[in-house]
Amino acid sequence: MCISDGVLVTRSAAERPHGQRVLARLEAAGVSDVELLPGDRLPNLRGDGDRAAFMRAKDTLALVVPAPSKRRLQPIPPSADWRVDLAEGCAAHCQYCYLAGSLSGPPVTRVLADLDEVLDGLDAHVGRGAVTSGTLERGGEGTTFEASCYTDPLAIEHLTGGLARMVEHFGTHDWPGPVQLRATTKFDDVAGQLDLPHHGRTRLRFSVNAASVARRFEGATSPVSARVAALAAVAAAGYPVGLTIAPIMPVEGWREEYGDLLDAVAAALPAGTDLTVECVTHRFTPGSKETLLDWYPRTRLGMDEARRTTKRGKYGSVKHVYPKDTMAELRGWFEAALAERLPQARLLYWT
Repeated sequence: MCISDGVLVTRSAAERPHGQRVLARLEAAGVSDVELLPGDRLPNLRGDGDRAAFMRAKDTLALVVPAPSKRRLQPIPPSADWRVDLAEGCAAHCQYCYLAGSLSGPPVTRVLADLDEVLDGLDAHVGRGAVTSGTLERGGEGTTFEASCYTDPLAIEHLTGGLARMVEHFGTHDWPGPVQLRATTKFDDVAGQLDLPHHGRTRLRFSVNAASVARRFEGATSPVSARVAALAAVAAAGYPVGLTIAPIMPVEGWREEYGDLLDAVAAALPAGTDLTVECVTHRFTPGSKETLLDWYPRTRLGMDEARRTTKRGKYGSVKHVYPKDTMAELRGWFEAALAERLPQARLLYWT
C-alpha cells in the first residue's frame, strides 16, 4: 500500500501493543505524515463525493480500535468457520471490488489495533464452527479462521506486520484443537512470511484470474505471474497453499486464458504441495453496482442486469449472477481442467 495522504491514529489505537508496533513500522518505513488524534473519532473523510475525495480516501490509512462488539466472531461460509479481521478496506483498485457492497463510508483502510485481544479470544471458538469444524468434507482443516474477508492483509503487511503476528500465533500457540488460519491476497511480497514458525497451520492463498481480466480490472495489484511465483515460494517454505480463482468471467477466449493460468501454476508448484482451489464467479448487487460506478465511472465491467439471473437471499437480498447455462458451462470446464492440470488440488467450493 502506498500512503500518499497520510496515516490517522486514534488515541486508543496508539495505546494498544499492536498499535505501537504499527507506529514503529511506519517510522521505520519513513512514513512521516502520521497524525495522532486527540480522541477516538476519525475526522470526516467523505469529502464532497467527487473522484478526488475517493482517491484521497483510498490513499489514507487509519489505525483504530473497533467497538468491542466487533470482536464477536461471525461465520464466513463457504470459506471458513470464523472471520477474524486484521483491517477493513483495501488500497487496490479492483473494479469489481466486493468491499463496495460490504463496507460503508469512504474507502479508507482501517487497521485494527486490538489484534492481541482478538487473538487471545480465539481459543473459545475452536471446535465450534459449522463450515469446516466437524464436517465430513473439510473436517481435516480443523477450525478455520479467515483473515482476508474485508482486506488484503499482504497489501498492508509492510506497514502493519499483522499477518506475520497472526501466522506466528497460530503456529506456536497451544490450541485446544486443530486450527487453520486462512488468508488470500493479490500481492506478492511474501519474503517476511517465509521463515515464520507457521507449523502448517496457515494456508496462504493467492487470488488469480485470466490475464485479460487481471489486466483490465485489477489495478494497483501485483501481476498474476508474480502472484504465482509467490505461491510457489510459500509452498516451498512448507505452507499449505491455495488458489482463489475470482471473479471468474466468461470473457472472449476464457478457456484458453484460464487454461494458461492453471498450466503456469502447475509448472511453478513444488512436488507434493498441499493445494486447495476456490472458484468464485462474478456477481454484483444493486448497491455494489452503484458504488462501483461512482468509484470507477469508466469501467468496462459487465453489470447489465438483463444478462444475469437474479438470486434472492432468505432476507430479501438481491444478487445478480450468471445465467444457469453459463454457470454450468463454466463449472464443468473448471472441474475438468483442474482434474487434468492440477490433479493434487482439492476444490473446496464453487459459487
